[in-house]
Amino acid sequence: MTSYEDLPPALFAFPGPLRDSLVAAVLSGEKTSTTGLLTEYGAVGDPLPVVGERMAVVGERMAVVDSAERPVAVLEVTGVRVPPLAGVDLAHALDEGEGFTSVAEWRAAHERYRHGPQIREVLGDPGFTVADDTPVVAERFRVVEILPTP
Repeated sequence: MTSYEDLPPALFAFPGPLRDSLVAAVLSGEKTSTTGLLTEYGAVGDPLPVVGERMAVVGERMAVVDSAERPVAVLEVTGVRVPPLAGVDLAHALDEGEGFTSVAEWRAAHERYRHGPQIREVLGDPGFTVADDTPVVAERFRVVEILPTP
């Protein structure tokens, strides 16, 4: 049996209710895309995901981590692009699996999150805001394995 505790994590939001709902959407198959800030990758020292990279096992894969810091699934990246925030399309917004029905709805939710104190702390910028030209990492993925729960 593979030990998943040593895999690099795939983190959706911060631990708590939002992460719980995002992980549930990943596990159900509703969430097949996600969006991060390009500057966030640099701030935390994470490399950009690579198309075809398996996210879990020995550097080529990562495990989705729940709020209790347990690995719950293995993902495979199927697409990555770095558009400006204003370049995110409806298909990507819908595939985030959060119930958005328009890009405007998606953007409003992402602005609330990205303007929150936790993101600003990670970025080291208490006044950080996003704009139309803010580069984002628009990632698509698929679940390749749901891990057993303890």
